[in-house]
Amino acid sequence: MNGFSKASALIDLLKGWPNPALLPVVQLKMASSGALTDPDISTPGLLYGPDPGYEPLREHIADWLSHFYQPPSRIPAERICITGGASQNLACILQVFSDPVFTRHVWMVSPTYFLACRIFEDSGFHGRLRSVPEDEEGVDVEYLRKALHQSEMKARAEGNTHPTLKPTRPWSKIYRHLIYAVPTFANPSSRTMSLRRRQELVQVAREYDACIITDDVYDMLQWPTDKTATEPSGKHARLPRLVDIDRTLDGGAEREGSDAFGNAVSNGSFSKIAGPGCRTGWLEGTKKFAWGNSQVGSSRSGGAPSQLTSTFISNLIESGDLQRHIFQTLQPTYARRYHSMISAIEEYLLPLGVTLPQTSRDVVGGYFLWLSLPAPMQAEEVARRTQDEENLIVAPGPMFAVYGDEKEVDLERKVRVCFSWEEEAMLAEGIQRLARVIGRMQKKRRT
Repeated sequence: MNGFSKASALIDLLKGWPNPALLPVVQLKMASSGALTDPDISTPGLLYGPDPGYEPLREHIADWLSHFYQPPSRIPAERICITGGASQNLACILQVFSDPVFTRHVWMVSPTYFLACRIFEDSGFHGRLRSVPEDEEGVDVEYLRKALHQSEMKARAEGNTHPTLKPTRPWSKIYRHLIYAVPTFANPSSRTMSLRRRQELVQVAREYDACIITDDVYDMLQWPTDKTATEPSGKHARLPRLVDIDRTLDGGAEREGSDAFGNAVSNGSFSKIAGPGCRTGWLEGTKKFAWGNSQVGSSRSGGAPSQLTSTFISNLIESGDLQRHIFQTLQPTYARRYHSMISAIEEYLLPLGVTLPQTSRDVVGGYFLWLSLPAPMQAEEVARRTQDEENLIVAPGPMFAVYGDEKEVDLERKVRVCFSWEEEAMLAEGIQRLARVIGRMQKKRRT
C-alpha cells in the first residue's frame, strides 16, 4: 500500500529534460519563419546538405564557441561537423574511427551516462566497456594509465596489431582505445574535471593512441555557487575543453609528426540549450577528424543530418537570440532551481549524513546533483521507498554503472537528483520527501 496522500503530486527528480517553460518557442518560430520565407535559405535547407553540414551554421557555431571558450585563436569552421545530436554522433564516431576487434576497450569515466553504454554495445563493444573511477578532480588518470598498459600488453600478446573489420580509408583512422567522459558538470556526478586532469588525460590518450570523446553539453549552463554574487560569470567558460587542450598542448593535435586526427573530440548538442526535439548538434575536432566524421556512410548517402533544422538554428545564433536565451533565461532560471535544491539539501539531508562532491567550487552548473547516502543505506532501496511512500522518483547510483563492469566503482550509496524538469516550487518538496524516507530508515535501524 502506498504511504503517500492522494493529494501528493508525483515529483520526478530522475528525468533529465528541460522544463517545457524554458523552451525558446518564440525565438525558434521567428528563426524558422525567416528561413522558410527566404528561398536562398529554404531551398538548400530542404535539399540534401553537404556532408559536413550547413555551412552558415558551421561558421556561426565556430564564432559562438570562439567567444565562449576563448581559445588562443579563433575556431575555424573546418573543425566543425554538423550532427543529429550528441547521441547520434557518438554512433557515427564509432562507425568511422573504431574497429570492434582492433579497438581494445571503451574506457568510461564512472559513474557514467548510462545510455551511452548501449551505443557502444551496438557498435560491437559488448563485454569490453571498462570503468574508470573519479575522485574530487575528476577522472583517475593513474588508474587509467595502468589499465591501458595492461590492455596493450594483452593485445600484443594476442597479435592484435592491425584493424581487421574496417578497411583502410584516407579520411579515417582506427584508434586503439576510446575514452568517454563528460568533463564539465558531469551526468550523473555533477563533477567538473580539473585543468590538471584534463591535460594529463590528453597526454595519456596520445601515449596510448586513444580518442577521447567528450559530451560537452552542459558547459554553457553555469552560474556562481554564491547566490548573492553580483558579477556575471556565465558568458565565458572557466576551463578549456579537452579538444581545446589537444589543439594546443605541446605543439597541438596537428603538430609535425602526428597523423593530424588528434586525440580529443567535442560532442556538442542544442538539446539542453534549445530543445531536444531539434535533434541537432555538432562535433569539433581537428579539420581531418571533422571531415572524416562527415564521411560516415549515412551522411554520404543522405547528406548532413538535420539540414532543415540547421537553417533555423543558424538564424537563431546569427540573431543572438540563442545566446540571450542562454544568458538571460536558462542560466538565471537553473541557478534559482539549483540554489533552491541546495538550500533544501543543507536543511534536510546534510543533518542526516548525506554528502555532496566538490563543495568548494566557485562555479557550478548542469542539470544534476549527486548525493552520497550515509552507510549502510542502499540507494536502490531508498529509490523504491521514495516512490512507494512519498510519490517521489530519484535515480539510484547503480543505474549509472558501466555495463559489464558494474562492481569496479561503488555506486550502491549514491543517488542522482535533477533540478531541470520539475517546477521550481516542487524541488524543495522533493528533497523533503527524500529526507523523510531516509529519516524513517535510520530510525528503524536504531530500534
